[in-house]
Amino acid sequence: MLGVALRLLRRRALAEEAVHDAFVQIWRRAVSFDPARGQARAWLYAILRHRALNILRDEGRTEFAEDGEPVALPSEDEDAEAKVIRLSETSALRRCLERLKPVRRQAIVLAYTDGLSHRELARRLGVPVGTAKSWIRRSLLVLRDCLE
Repeated sequence: MLGVALRLLRRRALAEEAVHDAFVQIWRRAVSFDPARGQARAWLYAILRHRALNILRDEGRTEFAEDGEPVALPSEDEDAEAKVIRLSETSALRRCLERLKPVRRQAIVLAYTDGLSHRELARRLGVPVGTAKSWIRRSLLVLRDCLE
């Protein structure tokens, strides 16, 4: 988890803070996790990712990813933890992910649960970086439309 936080935050102290805060939130919200609705690992990393994004927003930073692509910040209307719980309580995200082509679904999962950069994702999938970026962008648009 520290590796994902380091990729997002680029400073060890902030990454350690994000991991610590994520574990506190995980501990407090453990009863809301339902294994029938998704994998624990994805739930854990989603909480960490949202905590890291909140730290970035609080720090006023704009550099989010190694390759310069900005990462979407959570909506101001609903805090990140509430979104994670809402998504884990329904099967909406899973249903929407199933609509994606398998390779694009794999790209999204690797990018957002394993924290791979576009460059790392491209290497792992054996495609050009531009293709990996395109898959992520198009898949995120499909997911956004599906979840709205």
